[in-house]
Amino acid sequence: VQLQASGGGLVQPGGSLRLSCAASGRTWSSYTVGWFRQGPGKEREFVAAKRWPGGDTYYADSVKGRFAISRENAKNIFYLQMNSLRPEDTAVYHCAGAPRRFITSAVRDRSLYDYWGQGTQVTVSS
Repeated sequence: VQLQASGGGLVQPGGSLRLSCAASGRTWSSYTVGWFRQGPGKEREFVAAKRWPGGDTYYADSVKGRFAISRENAKNIFYLQMNSLRPEDTAVYHCAGAPRRFITSAVRDRSLYDYWGQGTQVTVSS
């Protein structure tokens, strides 16, 4: 399984971006997928996750209400829609996945994800 992230770029504060994570290889009937980010001089942190069966979604408090994680089943692509972007959202964003449904307390633990995409840079600046 390979994950390919794309969609980053430079955007002004208040703007929007949509990141994509294309998964190649076997299609998972059960999964947990997540987005993490790493800002300059910071640890990689959890942003959002989605698990299946169920479709539950989870968000970091800092992005709740602004970001949305989704999946396009037919194309096996995961998205992170980012709205109302702020300078503090500037980071390299990474998608990650695992072919199993995590328990709720585990979705934020990056060490549990089996597959990672390369990062895509998001810069929010005027």
